[in-house]
Amino acid sequence: MRRSDRELRDPGQLLEVIDACKVFRLAMAAEGRPYLVPLNFGYAYEGGQFEFYFHSALQGRKLDLLRQNPQVCFELDCGHALVPADLPCGYSYRYASVIGEGTVELVEEPARKVLYLQRLLRHQTGRDFPLREEQAASVAVGRILVHSLTGKAHR
Repeated sequence: MRRSDRELRDPGQLLEVIDACKVFRLAMAAEGRPYLVPLNFGYAYEGGQFEFYFHSALQGRKLDLLRQNPQVCFELDCGHALVPADLPCGYSYRYASVIGEGTVELVEEPARKVLYLQRLLRHQTGRDFPLREEQAASVAVGRILVHSLTGKAHR
């Protein structure tokens, strides 16, 4: 990272950014082309391991591509603010971001789908919701096992 003074290394710092963001962008590559989609997400950090969760329609391009190549990259950012200046080169921008790489597992087990959807709902709403396996069956659920994660902030 060129600006090492802005790098976020500590898991607590990364979690602070992840907690503040509600949308991440999931990048996939298959069929010789990149594809990027914004998604709501949930996450867990347990035993030093990050996992992210998303939901999707049961069919579509995203799932087709993930079945071909489950290796992904994702990005999330928040805390945006323009810092004005008198001269054009003096302007700056406040932000915090996290970029990660991982492998997607399309979850089939009903109990795990419920758990991951509950984590997504908790992150998005701040509330816990009861959820039945029949409800979870109406969507696809992806779990990203994170292999690398970096953060950067200019606050």
